[in-house]
Amino acid sequence: MSRMEFAEGKILASFEAGVGRVVFNQPEKRNAMSVDMWTGMAEALERFAEDAAVRCVVLQGAGDKAFVSGADISQFEKNRANADAQREYEKLTSAGRAKLAAYSKPVIAQIRGFCMGGGLGIAMSADIRIASEDSQFGIPAAKLGIAYGFDMVRALVDLVGPAHAHMILMTGERFDAREAERVGLVNKVVPVEALEEAVAKLAATMAANAPLSLTTNKQTVKAVLADRAERDMAALQSAMAACFDSHDYREGRRAFMEKRKPAFTGM
Repeated sequence: MSRMEFAEGKILASFEAGVGRVVFNQPEKRNAMSVDMWTGMAEALERFAEDAAVRCVVLQGAGDKAFVSGADISQFEKNRANADAQREYEKLTSAGRAKLAAYSKPVIAQIRGFCMGGGLGIAMSADIRIASEDSQFGIPAAKLGIAYGFDMVRALVDLVGPAHAHMILMTGERFDAREAERVGLVNKVVPVEALEEAVAKLAATMAANAPLSLTTNKQTVKAVLADRAERDMAALQSAMAACFDSHDYREGRRAFMEKRKPAFTGM
């Protein structure tokens, strides 16, 4: 297993058996995201993007109290005291947000404990969210006197619909994992003791699948959700054609006929 550290150890990254892991490592603050952690996350994701051996990525929080509890409030007075400061904060954190939003490889959010505010924004940027039964969710913007950006609100509406989005945003209240599952915010809720195994099994399944298929299907789902004017249909058609012309497609057919597991290479 290879290991890396970013943001002075507040972002940890490791890789094993086709799966990259990014750990938000500030448990003393319930893994609240500092500006440096956003940059560190982007750097970790970039390393994994460049490594063909990494087939999918898991995001998780250190410890058992939180996935990410939101932004680091201790930095608000310095970085988010008013509208001008907020715009600067968005510039400083935009690389991490953009990297995750546009990431081509599959991303799983492994959620335990608090998943609040910007932490929920990170989870919503993942493709699949698996939560433990003791998880807590919420977007407390209304209780802080702030508003969330368009991209995060659109992601919320895409997942849960406008009625549930209004309830979440306008009350600012916390809700539990079962409610998150009911409204479609998470894919699956599992017992605390089963979380690691459930995510590991899911990640291993995805890592064993054809990389071109994974990235193309992810690209297509995003295009379906995007405004029509933002869809690059030529790029989608090219990506689909690459799948059908790939060595992996030939390998998949042979493996099916020979009743064995395919050995995909991403080529």
